Amino acid sequence: MRLATFTAPDLLTPRVGVVGDETLLALPEGLTMRDLVAAGIDAAIRLAEAARGREPARPLSSVRLLAPLKPASVRDFVAFEEHVDGIRRSVDGSAGVPDAWYDAPTFYFTNPHTILGPDQDVPFPAACRARDFELEVAVVVGAPGTSLSVDEARNHVFGYTIMNDWSARDLQSREMQVRLGPTKGKDFATTLGPWIVTADELDQRRDAAGFLDLWCTAEVNGVEVGRDLLANAGWTFDAMIAYASRDSRVESGDVLGSGTVGNGGCLAELWGRNGSQDPPPLQPGDLVTLTVEGIGAMSNRVAVADPAPPGSDVRRRDPAAARQVLR
Repeated sequence: MRLATFTAPDLLTPRVGVVGDETLLALPEGLTMRDLVAAGIDAAIRLAEAARGREPARPLSSVRLLAPLKPASVRDFVAFEEHVDGIRRSVDGSAGVPDAWYDAPTFYFTNPHTILGPDQDVPFPAACRARDFELEVAVVVGAPGTSLSVDEARNHVFGYTIMNDWSARDLQSREMQVRLGPTKGKDFATTLGPWIVTADELDQRRDAAGFLDLWCTAEVNGVEVGRDLLANAGWTFDAMIAYASRDSRVESGDVLGSGTVGNGGCLAELWGRNGSQDPPPLQPGDLVTLTVEGIGAMSNRVAVADPAPPGSDVRRRDPAAARQVLR
């Protein structure tokens, strides 16, 4: 089942619906995607069956799709070895994959308040010149849990959606020197969409080890620049959920990105391998389209935000003077 959040000219507030081939069937008014995720797949199926006799389906072309949900939180993993190697060359000026990468599926938290949907313009920071996309698939957590095993985590998967972790590489390269993680190079925008495909729909695409065998492609202005199998990840989504919950907690509506696929899943990986910005950074007006087999396709156009006000300068302290204050 494909579940979307949408709006239309006759609606006062967004609605949730079931996507058909060329139609969209609205579910009860007042229901959000977070409500539906918390209720579970079986409840979603029952609601869809009840809705079929209540109102006619709308043409899909008559609605505007929004981001499928407002996440409780967003974790972004880095599960593709090929991506790590290329991106380190480009952003960090390093080579190879660090040994620590093989220990566990590392992630960082990004901003759940700057989520965009399909066909929305992406406002890159005005100071950025090295604009980039990242082709990912995200898992949506259906039920809360703490310190889950990998086997237990499988039962906490509600569904999957496409994720684009937009990246300001020049800003990211500078701030990563602090060794804390990406901040303003990432938190301005993340796109999710075009809908959520429930886990049961893709069960037949799981291989024997639990990886999803789906082709993922990235295009810029209609030209393919990257293609990889989602199954080339180092960890399954079940393992990512389990690790995120270790000594901590995952909640219904959490979104966990796979990390960028390899073989051109982002421009910076290719820059690292080629030794130059080839292909060139994204330019205002460029159209980026991500397609994932079994899920769908999602496009966004690159834009530039208004310049931000200047930041404050650091106050440098004299350590000797600071010690005098403490006496």
